[in-house]
Amino acid sequence: MEEEEQLRSFMFLMTYMLLKRRRDVNNASMQRRSEIQTRIRHRQYFFQRQRRMLMMMIAGGIHSNVHIRTRPWTTTPSTDWWERVVMTEFQPSDWLDKFRMSRETFFYLCDKLRPRLARQDTSFRLALPVEKRVAVALWRLASNIEYRTISALFGVGKSTVCRCVRDMCHAIVALLSSIYLRPPSEQELEDSARIFLSHWGFPHCVAAIATLHTAIITPSNNASDYANPAGWLSVLSQVAVSGQGQFWDVCASFPGGTDPADILQNSSLWATAAEGGLSPAPPPVFMGKPLRYVLLGEACYPLQSWLMKAYPEEKGRRVSHTAATEPQRLFNRRLTRATRVPEEALLRLRARWQCLSKRNDCGLDVVPTMILACCILHNMCESHGDAFKEDWQVEVAEAESPQPRHKQLLSTSMDQSHAEEVRQLFCDYFVQQNN
Repeated sequence: MEEEEQLRSFMFLMTYMLLKRRRDVNNASMQRRSEIQTRIRHRQYFFQRQRRMLMMMIAGGIHSNVHIRTRPWTTTPSTDWWERVVMTEFQPSDWLDKFRMSRETFFYLCDKLRPRLARQDTSFRLALPVEKRVAVALWRLASNIEYRTISALFGVGKSTVCRCVRDMCHAIVALLSSIYLRPPSEQELEDSARIFLSHWGFPHCVAAIATLHTAIITPSNNASDYANPAGWLSVLSQVAVSGQGQFWDVCASFPGGTDPADILQNSSLWATAAEGGLSPAPPPVFMGKPLRYVLLGEACYPLQSWLMKAYPEEKGRRVSHTAATEPQRLFNRRLTRATRVPEEALLRLRARWQCLSKRNDCGLDVVPTMILACCILHNMCESHGDAFKEDWQVEVAEAESPQPRHKQLLSTSMDQSHAEEVRQLFCDYFVQQNN
């Protein structure tokens, strides 16, 4: 019995020693394999590093008279179309059609954006010239065609097209806002008031406020917030337009379902106008009284002493207010005529830069900057006297969805107390002019 017990213990001990030996052998083998693989990886890295250094020496022209030009992002071996056709053979009408500006304005824009857009050549690739980067981005803003088409046209990658658009829009906002999108000077206020009176028959007015809806693709979050009154998804912008048809103030990036009155009340334009920033000091005289210049707005805005809107009128059988008097209807007609200024400015904006008239497939992080950049480019082209083709407006009218109409703000709780007195002054003026 004892011998069997000793034999069992011996067998157990031998089994344990054999298993331990096998485990030690396996561990040693795995460690050797790991060391071999590590040495192989290190050797491969060393060879790759040597190869990269050799390629850098070759690309840099060391020990060779041949300069190798590598462009990993290009999809075509040649950019002959840009370098030969555009730069040497484009006629003035071609520049206007394709880039929506004259050749002179194009190179002016490139010079202004060069500090932000210029890139350094490297040993592996040559940076795109600033002129080509701007041309790629302008082509996209003007036509809203797919990145793939622009990529094939300019001989660059789709990601490069996207990057060019993003970089140029940010550069325009950063470098050109202080020149083309700024508060007006006193002289500009006077000039704008003179144009509103002489061209549109509305006195003592320097600007008109309007809204712009830019169609977008369905966002990943809170898509219902972007549904505008017409039912399609959009980003809503608020613009203030001078008598010359140029933008003085732009607020972009709001969901299409936002109330325009909320945007205005939370904008810098509201604070500036309420403090008298859009009128010289002392205020000019109107109808025998000192009165700050006013702005014109849609019926969706609250009535303020500096913001005039139309009187409510009957619509069919629905009458929410007392019937408008004849002086009030005369005021409405004159105001409606004057608010054609922002309507025409926005139409020219969308016609020149059709990325705003068709559904924009850029992300919501890019669209607001793109809208601001297009407004700045609009002001720049208008200031430089670049031609505008009526055919562009026809294309927009046929292609885009109609801009939504916002509901009339019937409540007077947000109206300024003495704003009605100011509006009555304008009614008296129009009655005098009509007699």
